[in-house]
Amino acid sequence: MKKRFSILVYLLLPCALLVACSSEQPSAGDEAALPLISAAEAGDSQRISALLMDKTAVDSRDSCRWTPLMKASLYGHAEATNLLLTAGAQLDLTDKGGYSALMLAASNNHFVVVQQLLEQGANPNMQESTHGWTALIWAAKRGHKESVAALIQGGAAIGIRDFDGENARSWATKNHHTEVLEVLNALPVVSRSHLQQSTHDSLEKGEST
Repeated sequence: MKKRFSILVYLLLPCALLVACSSEQPSAGDEAALPLISAAEAGDSQRISALLMDKTAVDSRDSCRWTPLMKASLYGHAEATNLLLTAGAQLDLTDKGGYSALMLAASNNHFVVVQQLLEQGANPNMQESTHGWTALIWAAKRGHKESVAALIQGGAAIGIRDFDGENARSWATKNHHTEVLEVLNALPVVSRSHLQQSTHDSLEKGEST
């Protein structure tokens, strides 16, 4: 019973954050941001394109500090995400809880969007400010093996621990996500950070010869 309650809390947390922010009175700036944010939430690519053509700021924020990219990522709208990225949306902005677009996509297993964000340079190792969860921890604790695999290939560090000392592997173990554990334990793991380090080492070696 306790386990079921814990899982329910994790699933409802993003919804709770939305409700808490929605009770705040929007400012004039928030009101101006709402059309693009609403279009991103709905995945309305035509509306997004039209608003961007009208010079609506691509990183407009609402009272929760959500951006259009965060909304598109949360709901897995790949085309909308691509439009916003092409328009210059900042990848690693966070909302009031410290959640980035990558975390939101990974927490709901929108792995195509996860890949899009990583390919554009999103930081996979950011930690939100409430529990210290990374995008990888989010995906692992929810059993999203596709997003876990994409994040590892994109440079996510497996060993980062949250504020309670848990990491992606311990969360997957605790929640009995065996397929996620298989991905986490698979070797060799070739990540972007490893490739960058190898390139750096090669350059240093070349300079010393």
